Amino acid sequence: MADIRAICAIGMSGQLGLHGVLPWEGRPERPFVEDVERFFDITRGHVLVAGPKTIAAVPEFAARDRTLVTIRSSDDPQEVLARFADRVVYIGGGPRVWDVYAGFIRHWDINRVPYDGEADTWFDPAWLLAGGKAPRP
Repeated sequence: MADIRAICAIGMSGQLGLHGVLPWEGRPERPFVEDVERFFDITRGHVLVAGPKTIAAVPEFAARDRTLVTIRSSDDPQEVLARFADRVVYIGGGPRVWDVYAGFIRHWDINRVPYDGEADTWFDPAWLLAGGKAPRP
């Protein structure tokens, strides 16, 4: 059975996104750079399942040392996850993906970054409560 996890960064008030990107994307301050480094370090050697936009944003250097899987809304989560039995699988992407996969996620790795500005997408604590309640692949 796959070990299914999620990894994400949120702002000080739970911010996730603004206009389809991380609100702090590209900021040079050390906490934001460290968050990106941490993401690539933790997911190295594992499977990253996410929507097309997230997968397309993975730089070439990172694509070489992890298995990238692009998912679509029509994909059956159980079928996707069953392909990776005995692997660590990170579910990435954001609300639309986590709405579908939250019930499979057994571990959430959430990093709070020092951003407290504008957002149009927020972390939903209900995703944490859904963890591990979906049928296992």
